[in-house]
Amino acid sequence: MTGEETGEALRVDPGEAGGKDDGESRLNERTCIVTRTTQSAEDLLRFVRSPDGDVVPDLRRRLPGRGAHVAFDRRAVDEAARRKLFARAFRAETKVPADLGERVDALLVKLACGSLGFAKKAGQLVTGAEKVSTAVRSGRAVLVVHAVDAAPDGIRKLDAARLAAAAGIVEKMVPALRLIQSDELGLALGGVNVIHAAILAGDAGSAARKRLEALAKYRGLCPDMADGDALLG
Repeated sequence: MTGEETGEALRVDPGEAGGKDDGESRLNERTCIVTRTTQSAEDLLRFVRSPDGDVVPDLRRRLPGRGAHVAFDRRAVDEAARRKLFARAFRAETKVPADLGERVDALLVKLACGSLGFAKKAGQLVTGAEKVSTAVRSGRAVLVVHAVDAAPDGIRKLDAARLAAAAGIVEKMVPALRLIQSDELGLALGGVNVIHAAILAGDAGSAARKRLEALAKYRGLCPDMADGDALLG
């Protein structure tokens, strides 16, 4: 995979970038090759065909050539590969990696980890159970991040902090996600052992949250839930 496959935001929220009118929005719509539904291009995964005929994920939407769009869902990517829909979309013989769905997942993890590193440098991320609990209880946390291999007891203690905050100073429970292994989190955040983290408000924190939500969406989870418990399985 090339360096072009990683980097910037995966999704633009409605109303951003100056607020496109309806005509401009329709011009930016694309059709998923699996579901045949039409969505904004930024809400779909884009793939291109390399000069060698390989299917390449274009998460930054910057690679040249005709694009094939797929719903932001691992199952849709796997189905597109299984049904040979990329060849139909590109109107040419196409080589699809057997692990394409996993490759996209790995790229999304890389993007999320990179954005977490930027959030930490910007002072918009804290790590460690005590600091995370304090950030949640004070209302500064916008998202709690647990390592996939976090111990249930540690998660329960931070769930208690989330519940306490929801009962007092915040309108709804701070969401929680458990998507990335502790060693990957540690590598992204300076080589330390990271089990729990909290993303704080700010531009870098918001970007990190969007990357994690994109990964959750791809895996079929629901990051918009007020209670993150369903995301912890």
